[in-house]
Amino acid sequence: MSALTDSPAWKALAAHQRTIATRHLREWFAAEPGRAAHHSFEGAGVFADFSKHRMDDTTLDLLHRFALQQDVVGWRDRMFAGEKINTTEGRAALHTALRRPPSMPLQVDGVDVMPAVAGVLGRMRGFCEAVRSGERRGHTGRRFTDVVNLGIGGSDLGPAMVTDALQPYTSATLRVHHVSNVDAADLVPRLAVLDPETTLFIICSKTFTTIETITNADTARQWLVAALGDPRATGAHFVAVSTNLEGTRQFGIDPENVFGFWDWTGGRFSLWSAVGLSVMLAAGPEAFDELLAGARAMDEHFLQAPLERNLPVRMGLLGAWYTNFFAATSHAVLPYDQRLQRLPAHLQQLEMESNGKSVDRQGRRVDYATCPILWGSPGTNGQHAFYQLLHQGTLLVPSDFIVARQPHHADPLHHRLLVANCLAQTEALAFGKTESEARAELAQRGTSDDRTDLLAANQTFAGNQPTTTLMVERLDPRAVGALVALYEHKVLVQSALWNINPFDQWGVELGKKLALRIGTGLLPGAVTIEGMDGSTRALIDRFRT
Repeated sequence: MSALTDSPAWKALAAHQRTIATRHLREWFAAEPGRAAHHSFEGAGVFADFSKHRMDDTTLDLLHRFALQQDVVGWRDRMFAGEKINTTEGRAALHTALRRPPSMPLQVDGVDVMPAVAGVLGRMRGFCEAVRSGERRGHTGRRFTDVVNLGIGGSDLGPAMVTDALQPYTSATLRVHHVSNVDAADLVPRLAVLDPETTLFIICSKTFTTIETITNADTARQWLVAALGDPRATGAHFVAVSTNLEGTRQFGIDPENVFGFWDWTGGRFSLWSAVGLSVMLAAGPEAFDELLAGARAMDEHFLQAPLERNLPVRMGLLGAWYTNFFAATSHAVLPYDQRLQRLPAHLQQLEMESNGKSVDRQGRRVDYATCPILWGSPGTNGQHAFYQLLHQGTLLVPSDFIVARQPHHADPLHHRLLVANCLAQTEALAFGKTESEARAELAQRGTSDDRTDLLAANQTFAGNQPTTTLMVERLDPRAVGALVALYEHKVLVQSALWNINPFDQWGVELGKKLALRIGTGLLPGAVTIEGMDGSTRALIDRFRT
C-alpha cells in the first residue's frame, strides 16, 4: 500500500464511495429540487453544470480535503511562479507565461522572461500581417494562397484543432493545412493540389530533428525546388518554429524567418507560443490575441476562485473520483460543434501524455490508477456510432458535453436541433429508462405480452452515467482559449492528486530509438540486427522479401 492509498483522505473517499455506490441520479435529483443550480457555476466565460454527477455535498467535501492533502493549491502556485516543477528534466512548466500580460514580470533563473515572450509575439504579428496583406510573397513574386504547417504531436494537434475551431474567423484568401504523419499519404496528396509558387511552409520542430517532421520537410523542399528550378526558393517559401538555428540555417532558412520558444514550454502546452504561428496566419493577430485572452481569463479563474467553485479543480477531482473509486478506465469528450472535431485528439495528447504515468514524483511504482483513456468525437455523429455503449453497455464512462449557446451561422433550426440532442443525451445518460417505463410505453403501442417481455429488457436504460455539460456563449477565439486552458489546468490538478510529474514524457522516447534501429534493418541487404526479438526480426524479413 502506497502513502497515497494509505492516506486519510483516500481512505475516507473509499469508505464514502461504498455508501453511495448504488445510489441513482434519479434519487439525488428527487431529493434536491435545486440540485442543478447548486452544482453549476461559471468561470472565464465557461458555464459548467456538474449536477449530473454521482456525488453530494459530502462527496465534494471529501474531495476538497483530498485536494488539500495533495497540495493542489501549492502545485498550482509553484507552476505559475516558474518553479522547476518538471523535476526529471529540471525545468519550469510555464505555458501560462505565454498568455501573461507583458507588464507583469516573471523571473526564471533570475531572468525576466516576459520581454522575450513579447518579442516573439511581436515578430509573429509582423510576419503574419505581411503574409496576409500580400506584402510578403513567394520566390516568383506571387502572393501566398496556402500555408502548410509541418509538425507532429504538440506542434500539430493543438494548432490544427484551434485552426478548425476558429474557421469563421479565418482568411478567405489564405488556406492553412496541417501535415503530421510520416506516411506519405498525408503529405503527397496535399502537395498534388497545391501551387509551389504560392505555398508557404512552416517547419514546426523545437529541436529540428523530429524524424517525421524533417522527413516531410525534406520532401516538401524537393517538391518546391523541382517545380521552381532554383534552390534559393527554399528561403522564400520556408520558415521555422525551432530553437536549432544551425539546423534551420543548413536547411536554407534565414535566421530572420525562425521563431523560437523555450525549454519551459512543453510541446502539448505550446500552441500559445510560436507553435501557434499557423493559427495566427489563418485567423489573424487580433483573433490570436483573443485566444490568449481567453486562456489568461481561465488562468486567473484557476488562481483566484475558491476550490468549491473552481472549474479545473472540480473537473480534476471528479475525474479522479471515478478513476480511483469507481474503476472507470476511460473518459469521453463530446463536443457538439463540428469545428471542435479535433479537440478529443488534442486532449488525448494533453492528458494521456501528461498523466499516463505509473511512477510517482519520488520514482516509486504507483498502486492506483492514473490517467484514464480519453476519447470522443463530435455530436451528433457519435450518437450513431458509440453512444449505444454509453447508454446500455457495461462500462462506467464519465463524459464531457461541450456546446455553444449561439452559432456563427444563421440557421436557428440546425442549432436548436444540435443543442436539443446535446441536452437530451445528458438527460438520457443520467436518468435512463426503467423497465416499468419501457413496459408502459410498449403497452401504449398495443404490443403483445410476449413481445413486451422480450422488448422491455432491451428498451431499459440503466442511466446513472455521469456527465459534465460545458456551455459557452459562442465558440469565438476567447472561448476556445478558455476551454483549452481549462483542460490544461485539469491536468495539473490531477497530477497533484496522483503525485506524478505531468510535464515529462519518457514513454515516448523508447519507441523513437527502436524505430531508428529497425529502420536500418529495413534497407535492402541489411544485416540481421543483434539482440532483436524473434517476432520483430520475422516481420522485418517479411517486409524485405
